[in-house]
Amino acid sequence: MPRLRARLVALRYLLATAWPIVLITAIGLAVAYQFVAPEPPRRITITTGSNSGAYYAYAQRYAVLLAAKGITLDILTSAGSHQNLERIEKGEADIAFVQGGIVSPAVGEDDEDGPLRSLGSVSYEPVWVFYRGAQRVDKLHQLAGQRIAVGEDGSGIRGLALSLLEANEIPANSPNLLPIAGLTAAEALQQGQIDAAFIVAAQEAPVVQVMLRSPGLRVVSLSQAEAYLRRFPFLSKIVLPRGVVDLVRDVPPRDTLLLATTANIIVRDDLHPALASLLLQAMTEVNGKGGFFQRAGEFPAYKDHSFPLSKDAEHYYKSGPPFLQVYLPFWLAVLVERLFVMVLPLLMLSLPLLKFAPAIYSWRVRAKIFRYYGDLKFLENDLRHHYDPARHQQYVDHLDRIDEGASVLNIPLAFSDLLYTLREHINLVRAELRRLATNHDKDNEE
Repeated sequence: MPRLRARLVALRYLLATAWPIVLITAIGLAVAYQFVAPEPPRRITITTGSNSGAYYAYAQRYAVLLAAKGITLDILTSAGSHQNLERIEKGEADIAFVQGGIVSPAVGEDDEDGPLRSLGSVSYEPVWVFYRGAQRVDKLHQLAGQRIAVGEDGSGIRGLALSLLEANEIPANSPNLLPIAGLTAAEALQQGQIDAAFIVAAQEAPVVQVMLRSPGLRVVSLSQAEAYLRRFPFLSKIVLPRGVVDLVRDVPPRDTLLLATTANIIVRDDLHPALASLLLQAMTEVNGKGGFFQRAGEFPAYKDHSFPLSKDAEHYYKSGPPFLQVYLPFWLAVLVERLFVMVLPLLMLSLPLLKFAPAIYSWRVRAKIFRYYGDLKFLENDLRHHYDPARHQQYVDHLDRIDEGASVLNIPLAFSDLLYTLREHINLVRAELRRLATNHDKDNEE
C-alpha cells in the first residue's frame, strides 16, 4: 500500500508536468492540421472528344490504370476542345483534353491567378491537309478559292485551320470554308464535293488512315513549315517518312513535312496533388512510348505553354513520382504523406519540450521543498539577528509548523533525500534555538 501511494504521488507530479506539454502539442496539432491536404476524392471526371477520337481512347486507358489504384475516372464525350474548356472552367469536369494553340500563350501562360493549369502534352497532333488533284500543293495559299473542310463550329481544328488560312490571306468568313469534319469530310473529299480538308488527328485515327490510302488524295507537304513555327510558336514540325504508311505501294511517295499541335491535359488548380501525380503516371504509361512522330519518353512534356504548368507537374518532370507512391500502395502513400505533414512539426515542437521535461519535473518537486527552506531561512535569520527571549514560544511553534509540513509532504521516492535533508536542517535550527535560549538563561543567572 505505501508503495502504491508513492507511485501515485510520482504519477501526480508527472501529470502536473506533462499537461502543459500535452496542451502545447495539441495546439500544434490543431495548427498543423490546417495545412494537411484533405483526402483525395475517389471519383473524378475527364472531358475528351468524340468516342471515336484519340482523346477518348487515351482516357479509357487512363481509367483502367486509375481504377487499379482505387480511383474512378468518369469519361465525358464532347464536341471538341472549346467545349472541354467551358466544362472545366464551370467545374463540370476536373480534367480536360485541350488541343494546343486554341488559347493564346499571352492569355494563358502568364495567367497564374487563373483556375486552370497544364499537366503537359501527351502527343503530337499532326495537322493533315488532304487535297485532290494532279497539281502538287506545298503552300496553303494555293488552296485559295477552293472548297475546304475546316471542322465544325466550336472545334479546336476549326480555329487552327482558320488561323493558318488567314495567314495565307484566305479570309475566315469565306463561303468556301465549310463546317465539315472527320469521316464526313473524308467522304466529301473522296466524292469530289470539296477540294481539301483539314484534319487534326493522330496517324492511327481511322479518318487519317482512310484518306492516306484513298486513290487520288494527297497530303500537303508544307515547304514553308519553318516559317509557320515562327508565327505560331505552339506548333511543331514533324516528318511523315516516305513509305511509312505502305511500304509495298510506297505511301506516301516522298517525305512529307507536316505541322503538328499537341494534345494537352488541362486541370483545375484545385485538383488534389496526389491525383495529379497519379494522372501523370498514367500519362507516362500510356503516352510515353515511341510512335510515328515521337521518340520513346518524349511525352508527357510541357510543350504547349498556353496554360501555366501545374506545380505538381513541374515537380513530377524534375523528380518523378512521389517517393512513397513508388514503394507503397496509393492510398497508404497518401495516408503517410498526410500524417507526415502533421507529425513532422509535432516532432520539432515536442522534442525540445521533452528535453526540458525532466528539468521541469525536478523543479516542480524541488519547489515544494524550497518553499519550506525559504520559511526556515527567514526564521534562522530572525533568530540570529533579532532573537527575542519573550518570543521563544513563537519561534518554537513556527519551527514545529515547518517540521509538521515537511513531515506530511508527499513527494516521489526519488526525491526523498531532499526531504530528509530538509528535516535535518530543521533540527539544526531547532538546536540553534535551544542554544540561544540556554545562553539567555545563563546570562540571567549571572
